[in-house]
Amino acid sequence: MRAVPLKLAPGSDLRESLQDLAQQHQCAGFVLGVVGNLSRAAFQCPGQPQPTVMEGDLEIITLNGTVSPESVHLHLSLSDGACQVWGGHLEPGTRVLKGADLLVGLLEDKLEIAEPSAPGETETANRVEIAVLPSCPWSKRAVRLLRTLQIPHSVNSIEDDAAADAVMNRSGMRTFPQVFIDGEVIGGYDALSEWHGSGRLSELR
Repeated sequence: MRAVPLKLAPGSDLRESLQDLAQQHQCAGFVLGVVGNLSRAAFQCPGQPQPTVMEGDLEIITLNGTVSPESVHLHLSLSDGACQVWGGHLEPGTRVLKGADLLVGLLEDKLEIAEPSAPGETETANRVEIAVLPSCPWSKRAVRLLRTLQIPHSVNSIEDDAAADAVMNRSGMRTFPQVFIDGEVIGGYDALSEWHGSGRLSELR
């Protein structure tokens, strides 16, 4: 493991900065420590349909969890001006106020990227498959939604044209992400959100 310092300037997105670090090093890791404050915090409370958003002079208390090039899973706790403590699953849109200093432990081994599924091939372990582009923000949001809802799923990270052609030929779609349920394509991020809104996605746990 390598301990990598990360210094964030005012206005930086806390969550996206950590994922950018994992993508830059192409390895997974976890947050070892953090000191700093926030001007805006977005976090998902248990059982709530939408993230909670707070603004003001907010002090970071803890930040725990894992990071990888594909996604992050972090829990944030913070204090407001009245010393009330809040917290939940860290969401995008959490902005640094004056600065934040983090220490991230990165694993030495590079992450192995799953090979793309062959056309017509389905996962036996998970009912949900998602094909993503590593740099696509909608792909990141779709994977984050599945992880937040704790829906078992497999991720197919598209790294080259051949992998992209294989998935697009299977789905008939030209955009990403591409979501498959029980081997059938349902669409992209919007379709996944619709399944979530109707409650059908939660039935796949």
